[in-house]
Amino acid sequence: MRIGILSFAHLHATEYAAALRRAGDVEIAACDAGHADRPSGELGGRALADELGIGWFETEEDLWAWRPDGVVICAENVRHRELAVRAAAEGVHVLCEKPMATSLADAAEMLGAARAAGTVLMTAFPVRFAPAYAELRAAVRHGDLGRIVSIAATNCGGVPTTRDWFVDPARSGGGALTDHVVHVADLLADLLDEDPVEVYAIANTIPNPGQNGAAAPVETAGLVSLLYRDGAIASIDCSWSRPPGRPNAGDLVTLTVVGTEGVAEIAPFAGVLTGWNSRGAVAAGYGAPLDDLLIRAFLDAVRTGEARQPDARAGYRTVALVEAAYRSLTETAPVRLEMENR
Repeated sequence: MRIGILSFAHLHATEYAAALRRAGDVEIAACDAGHADRPSGELGGRALADELGIGWFETEEDLWAWRPDGVVICAENVRHRELAVRAAAEGVHVLCEKPMATSLADAAEMLGAARAAGTVLMTAFPVRFAPAYAELRAAVRHGDLGRIVSIAATNCGGVPTTRDWFVDPARSGGGALTDHVVHVADLLADLLDEDPVEVYAIANTIPNPGQNGAAAPVETAGLVSLLYRDGAIASIDCSWSRPPGRPNAGDLVTLTVVGTEGVAEIAPFAGVLTGWNSRGAVAAGYGAPLDDLLIRAFLDAVRTGEARQPDARAGYRTVALVEAAYRSLTETAPVRLEMENR
Protein backbone atom coordinates (compact mmCIF):
# COMPACT_ATOMS: atom_id res chain seq x y z
CA MET A 1 0.00 0.00 0.00
CA ARG A 2 1.22 3.51 -0.85
CA ILE A 3 0.39 6.39 1.48
CA GLY A 4 1.41 9.97 0.78
CA ILE A 5 1.78 12.77 3.31
CA LEU A 6 0.79 16.12 1.87
CA SER A 7 2.78 18.76 3.74
CA PHE A 8 4.63 18.91 7.04
CA ALA A 9 2.92 22.20 7.90
CA HIS A 10 0.96 20.64 10.78
CA LEU A 11 2.93 19.32 13.74
CA HIS A 12 0.98 16.05 13.67
CA ALA A 13 2.50 15.13 10.30
CA THR A 14 5.59 13.66 11.97
CA GLU A 15 3.42 11.64 14.37
CA TYR A 16 1.35 10.22 11.53
CA ALA A 17 4.51 9.35 9.59
CA ALA A 18 5.81 7.44 12.62
CA ALA A 19 2.47 5.68 13.05
CA LEU A 20 2.46 4.69 9.37
CA ARG A 21 5.93 3.22 9.73
CA ARG A 22 4.85 1.22 12.77
CA ALA A 23 1.83 -0.09 10.85
CA GLY A 24 4.14 -2.05 8.54
CA ASP A 25 3.71 -3.04 4.90
CA VAL A 26 3.20 0.59 3.90
CA GLU A 27 5.29 2.57 1.45
CA ILE A 28 5.35 6.18 2.64
CA ALA A 29 6.36 9.32 0.79
CA ALA A 30 5.84 13.01 1.44
CA CYS A 31 5.74 16.33 -0.35
CA ASP A 32 6.16 19.55 1.61
CA ALA A 33 5.70 22.00 -1.23
CA GLY A 34 5.35 25.12 0.92
CA HIS A 35 8.40 24.57 3.10
CA ALA A 36 10.56 27.09 1.28
CA ASP A 37 8.05 29.85 2.05
CA ARG A 38 8.01 29.20 5.79
CA PRO A 39 10.28 30.94 8.32
CA SER A 40 13.76 29.53 8.63
CA GLY A 41 14.05 27.17 11.55
CA GLU A 42 10.73 25.41 10.95
CA LEU A 43 11.37 21.74 10.34
CA GLY A 44 10.18 20.41 7.01
CA GLY A 45 11.16 19.65 3.44
CA ARG A 46 13.43 16.88 2.29
CA ALA A 47 15.52 17.10 5.47
CA LEU A 48 12.55 16.13 7.63
CA ALA A 49 11.49 13.37 5.23
CA ASP A 50 15.00 11.93 5.46
CA GLU A 51 14.93 12.21 9.24
CA LEU A 52 11.61 10.35 9.34
CA GLY A 53 12.93 7.67 6.99
CA ILE A 54 10.25 8.14 4.33
CA GLY A 55 10.30 8.89 0.60
CA TRP A 56 10.27 12.39 -0.83
CA PHE A 57 8.76 14.20 -3.81
CA GLU A 58 9.69 17.73 -4.79
CA THR A 59 6.25 18.57 -6.15
CA GLU A 60 2.70 17.52 -5.43
CA GLU A 61 2.29 16.56 -9.09
CA ASP A 62 5.12 14.06 -8.61
CA LEU A 63 3.33 12.60 -5.59
CA TRP A 64 0.05 12.24 -7.52
CA ALA A 65 1.94 10.60 -10.40
CA TRP A 66 3.27 8.06 -7.85
CA ARG A 67 -0.37 6.84 -7.61
CA PRO A 68 -0.82 6.63 -3.84
CA ASP A 69 -3.67 4.56 -2.43
CA GLY A 70 -4.30 7.16 0.23
CA VAL A 71 -2.98 10.49 1.47
CA VAL A 72 -2.80 12.18 4.85
CA ILE A 73 -3.38 15.93 4.47
CA CYS A 74 -1.38 17.96 6.98
CA ALA A 75 -1.21 21.25 5.07
CA GLU A 76 -2.28 24.64 6.37
CA ASN A 77 -6.03 24.64 7.06
CA VAL A 78 -6.96 26.77 4.06
CA ARG A 79 -5.47 24.18 1.69
CA HIS A 80 -7.52 21.23 2.94
CA ARG A 81 -10.34 21.72 0.44
CA GLU A 82 -8.03 22.03 -2.56
CA LEU A 83 -6.03 18.91 -1.69
CA ALA A 84 -9.02 16.76 -0.70
CA VAL A 85 -10.92 17.62 -3.87
CA ARG A 86 -7.83 16.79 -5.95
CA ALA A 87 -7.45 13.47 -4.12
CA ALA A 88 -11.07 12.59 -4.93
CA ALA A 89 -10.43 13.41 -8.59
CA GLU A 90 -7.42 11.08 -8.50
CA GLY A 91 -9.47 8.31 -6.86
CA VAL A 92 -7.33 8.52 -3.71
CA HIS A 93 -8.60 8.01 -0.15
CA VAL A 94 -7.99 10.80 2.39
CA LEU A 95 -7.31 11.28 6.08
CA CYS A 96 -7.56 15.04 6.62
CA GLU A 97 -6.06 16.83 9.59
CA LYS A 98 -8.56 18.80 11.63
CA PRO A 99 -10.28 21.14 11.12
CA MET A 100 -11.66 19.50 7.99
CA ALA A 101 -12.08 22.94 6.40
CA THR A 102 -12.16 26.63 7.26
CA SER A 103 -15.72 27.13 5.99
CA LEU A 104 -18.84 25.04 5.78
CA ALA A 105 -18.97 25.59 2.02
CA ASP A 106 -15.48 24.09 1.66
CA ALA A 107 -16.39 21.15 3.90
CA ALA A 108 -19.51 20.47 1.83
CA GLU A 109 -17.45 20.52 -1.38
CA MET A 110 -14.94 18.06 0.08
CA LEU A 111 -17.68 15.74 1.29
CA GLY A 112 -19.48 15.90 -2.05
CA ALA A 113 -16.31 15.26 -4.06
CA ALA A 114 -15.48 12.14 -2.03
CA ARG A 115 -19.01 10.78 -2.34
CA ALA A 116 -19.10 11.38 -6.08
CA ALA A 117 -15.73 9.64 -6.52
CA GLY A 118 -16.58 6.79 -4.15
CA THR A 119 -13.48 7.50 -2.07
CA VAL A 120 -13.01 7.56 1.69
CA LEU A 121 -12.66 10.90 3.46
CA MET A 122 -11.87 10.66 7.16
CA THR A 123 -11.14 13.44 9.67
CA ALA A 124 -8.22 13.22 12.09
CA PHE A 125 -9.92 13.08 15.49
CA PRO A 126 -7.71 10.59 17.35
CA VAL A 127 -9.41 11.17 20.73
CA ARG A 128 -12.30 9.05 19.43
CA PHE A 129 -9.98 6.07 19.97
CA ALA A 130 -9.18 6.81 23.62
CA PRO A 131 -10.21 3.90 25.89
CA ALA A 132 -11.54 6.39 28.46
CA TYR A 133 -13.83 7.93 25.86
CA ALA A 134 -15.02 4.50 24.69
CA GLU A 135 -15.99 3.63 28.28
CA LEU A 136 -17.74 6.97 28.76
CA ARG A 137 -19.66 6.52 25.52
CA ALA A 138 -20.76 3.04 26.54
CA ALA A 139 -21.90 4.30 29.94
CA VAL A 140 -23.91 7.15 28.42
CA ARG A 141 -25.49 4.93 25.77
CA HIS A 142 -26.34 2.31 28.40
CA GLY A 143 -28.08 4.94 30.51
CA ASP A 144 -25.76 4.61 33.50
CA LEU A 145 -25.77 8.39 34.02
CA GLY A 146 -29.46 8.86 33.35
CA ARG A 147 -30.48 11.79 31.17
CA ILE A 148 -27.50 14.00 30.37
CA VAL A 149 -27.96 17.45 31.91
CA SER A 150 -24.66 19.20 31.25
CA ILE A 151 -21.14 18.67 29.96
CA ALA A 152 -18.10 20.79 30.78
CA ALA A 153 -15.27 20.19 28.33
CA THR A 154 -11.81 21.58 27.72
CA ASN A 155 -9.24 21.42 24.98
CA CYS A 156 -6.48 23.70 26.17
CA GLY A 157 -2.91 24.20 25.06
CA GLY A 158 -0.31 26.87 24.54
CA VAL A 159 -0.30 29.55 21.87
CA PRO A 160 1.33 27.85 18.85
CA THR A 161 4.79 29.29 18.30
CA THR A 162 6.59 26.57 16.33
CA ARG A 163 4.41 27.06 13.23
CA ASP A 164 3.63 30.69 12.44
CA TRP A 165 0.65 29.91 10.20
CA PHE A 166 -1.48 28.92 13.21
CA VAL A 167 -1.82 32.61 14.14
CA ASP A 168 -2.21 33.83 10.55
CA PRO A 169 -5.95 33.91 9.80
CA ALA A 170 -5.29 33.91 6.05
CA ARG A 171 -3.80 30.42 6.37
CA SER A 172 -5.40 29.00 9.51
CA GLY A 173 -8.91 30.40 9.19
CA GLY A 174 -8.89 31.55 12.81
CA GLY A 175 -7.31 31.04 16.21
CA ALA A 176 -8.23 29.00 19.28
CA LEU A 177 -11.84 28.53 18.16
CA THR A 178 -10.72 27.06 14.83
CA ASP A 179 -7.94 24.96 16.32
CA HIS A 180 -9.38 23.59 19.55
CA VAL A 181 -13.18 23.49 19.41
CA VAL A 182 -13.37 20.71 16.83
CA HIS A 183 -11.91 17.83 18.88
CA VAL A 184 -14.45 18.31 21.66
CA ALA A 185 -17.27 19.13 19.24
CA ASP A 186 -16.68 15.77 17.58
CA LEU A 187 -16.78 13.92 20.90
CA LEU A 188 -20.00 15.67 21.94
CA ALA A 189 -21.71 14.94 18.61
CA ASP A 190 -20.76 11.27 18.86
CA LEU A 191 -21.50 10.96 22.57
CA LEU A 192 -24.96 12.55 22.43
CA ASP A 193 -25.77 11.51 18.86
CA GLU A 194 -27.18 14.96 18.15
CA ASP A 195 -26.08 18.51 17.44
CA PRO A 196 -26.83 21.59 19.55
CA VAL A 197 -29.57 23.94 18.44
CA GLU A 198 -27.94 27.10 19.81
CA VAL A 199 -24.33 28.29 20.01
CA TYR A 200 -22.88 31.21 22.00
CA ALA A 201 -19.20 32.10 21.93
CA ILE A 202 -16.92 34.63 23.58
CA ALA A 203 -13.22 35.10 22.88
CA ASN A 204 -10.27 37.38 23.55
CA THR A 205 -6.56 37.73 22.80
CA ILE A 206 -5.29 38.05 26.37
CA PRO A 207 -3.06 34.94 26.24
CA ASN A 208 -0.53 35.51 23.45
CA PRO A 209 3.11 34.60 22.87
CA GLY A 210 4.27 38.21 23.04
CA GLN A 211 6.65 37.71 20.13
CA ASN A 212 8.13 41.02 18.97
CA GLY A 213 5.76 42.75 21.33
CA ALA A 214 2.78 42.19 19.02
CA ALA A 215 -0.42 40.45 20.03
CA ALA A 216 -1.57 37.51 17.95
CA PRO A 217 -3.98 38.58 15.17
CA VAL A 218 -6.39 35.76 16.08
CA GLU A 219 -8.32 34.88 19.22
CA THR A 220 -6.16 33.04 21.73
CA ALA A 221 -8.84 32.22 24.30
CA GLY A 222 -12.45 31.25 23.91
CA LEU A 223 -15.46 29.67 25.54
CA VAL A 224 -18.29 28.14 23.52
CA SER A 225 -21.65 27.41 25.16
CA LEU A 226 -24.11 24.97 23.58
CA LEU A 227 -27.80 24.36 24.10
CA TYR A 228 -29.45 21.11 23.01
CA ARG A 229 -33.03 20.41 22.02
CA ASP A 230 -33.84 18.61 25.28
CA GLY A 231 -32.45 21.45 27.43
CA ALA A 232 -29.02 19.95 28.08
CA ILE A 233 -26.11 22.42 28.03
CA ALA A 234 -22.40 22.08 27.30
CA SER A 235 -19.36 24.31 27.41
CA ILE A 236 -16.07 24.05 25.53
CA ASP A 237 -13.01 25.91 26.84
CA CYS A 238 -10.83 25.99 23.74
CA SER A 239 -8.21 28.44 25.02
CA TRP A 240 -4.54 28.51 24.17
CA SER A 241 -4.04 29.15 27.87
CA ARG A 242 -1.05 27.03 28.81
CA PRO A 243 1.92 29.30 29.64
CA PRO A 244 5.12 28.95 27.59
CA GLY A 245 7.38 26.26 28.99
CA ARG A 246 4.62 24.36 30.77
CA PRO A 247 4.36 20.76 29.54
CA ASN A 248 1.10 19.00 28.84
CA ALA A 249 -0.15 17.86 32.24
CA GLY A 250 -3.23 16.05 31.06
CA ASP A 251 -5.64 18.94 30.48
CA LEU A 252 -5.46 18.81 26.70
CA VAL A 253 -8.93 17.24 26.43
CA THR A 254 -11.23 16.68 29.40
CA LEU A 255 -14.94 15.96 29.74
CA THR A 256 -17.14 16.16 32.82
CA VAL A 257 -20.57 14.69 32.05
CA VAL A 258 -23.40 15.31 34.50
CA GLY A 259 -26.56 13.21 34.30
CA THR A 260 -29.66 12.79 36.42
CA GLU A 261 -28.26 9.52 37.79
CA GLY A 262 -24.53 10.19 37.99
CA VAL A 263 -21.41 12.05 36.95
CA ALA A 264 -18.45 10.86 34.90
CA GLU A 265 -15.14 12.54 34.15
CA ILE A 266 -12.46 11.61 31.66
CA ALA A 267 -9.01 13.01 30.87
CA PRO A 268 -7.61 10.81 28.09
CA PHE A 269 -4.21 12.53 28.15
CA ALA A 270 -3.74 12.46 31.91
CA GLY A 271 -1.15 9.70 31.63
CA VAL A 272 1.83 12.01 31.31
CA LEU A 273 5.26 11.86 32.91
CA THR A 274 6.39 15.46 33.40
CA GLY A 275 9.64 17.00 34.50
CA TRP A 276 12.48 19.34 33.61
CA ASN A 277 15.93 19.08 32.12
CA SER A 278 18.59 21.53 30.97
CA ARG A 279 16.41 22.51 27.99
CA GLY A 280 13.28 23.20 30.04
CA ALA A 281 10.03 21.34 30.55
CA VAL A 282 9.66 17.81 29.24
CA ALA A 283 6.62 15.59 29.01
CA ALA A 284 6.07 12.05 27.79
CA GLY A 285 2.68 10.41 27.48
CA TYR A 286 2.20 6.77 28.37
CA GLY A 287 -1.46 6.30 27.44
CA ALA A 288 -2.99 4.46 24.51
CA PRO A 289 -1.31 5.22 21.14
CA LEU A 290 -4.20 7.23 19.70
CA ASP A 291 -2.41 8.27 16.51
CA ASP A 292 -1.57 4.63 15.79
CA LEU A 293 -5.21 3.63 16.30
CA LEU A 294 -6.38 6.43 14.00
CA ILE A 295 -3.88 5.47 11.31
CA ARG A 296 -4.84 1.79 11.53
CA ALA A 297 -8.50 2.73 11.07
CA PHE A 298 -7.57 4.78 8.01
CA LEU A 299 -5.48 1.98 6.52
CA ASP A 300 -8.39 -0.43 7.04
CA ALA A 301 -10.62 2.05 5.20
CA VAL A 302 -8.13 2.28 2.34
CA ARG A 303 -7.94 -1.51 2.06
CA THR A 304 -11.71 -2.00 2.03
CA GLY A 305 -12.84 1.26 0.43
CA GLU A 306 -15.30 1.71 3.32
CA ALA A 307 -15.05 4.75 5.59
CA ARG A 308 -14.35 4.34 9.28
CA GLN A 309 -15.24 6.79 12.01
CA PRO A 310 -14.51 9.67 12.36
CA ASP A 311 -15.61 10.22 8.77
CA ALA A 312 -16.27 13.26 6.59
CA ARG A 313 -19.70 13.76 8.13
CA ALA A 314 -18.02 14.05 11.54
CA GLY A 315 -15.69 16.70 10.18
CA TYR A 316 -18.55 18.56 8.53
CA ARG A 317 -20.54 18.75 11.78
CA THR A 318 -17.63 20.29 13.67
CA VAL A 319 -17.00 22.89 10.97
CA ALA A 320 -20.67 23.87 11.16
CA LEU A 321 -20.38 24.39 14.91
CA VAL A 322 -17.19 26.47 14.61
CA GLU A 323 -18.73 28.62 11.89
CA ALA A 324 -21.72 29.24 14.16
CA ALA A 325 -19.35 30.18 17.00
CA TYR A 326 -17.69 32.85 14.85
CA ARG A 327 -21.09 34.12 13.82
CA SER A 328 -21.99 34.41 17.49
CA LEU A 329 -18.82 36.42 18.12
CA THR A 330 -19.76 38.83 15.35
CA GLU A 331 -23.35 39.20 16.51
CA THR A 332 -22.43 39.15 20.24
CA ALA A 333 -25.43 36.92 20.84
CA PRO A 334 -26.45 33.25 20.77
CA VAL A 335 -27.14 31.95 17.25
CA ARG A 336 -29.18 29.05 15.96
CA LEU A 337 -27.22 26.14 14.53
CA GLU A 338 -28.89 25.07 11.32
CA MET A 339 -27.29 21.71 10.55
CA GLU A 340 -27.90 20.65 6.97
CA ASN A 341 -28.53 16.92 6.67
CA ARG A 342 -25.58 15.64 4.65
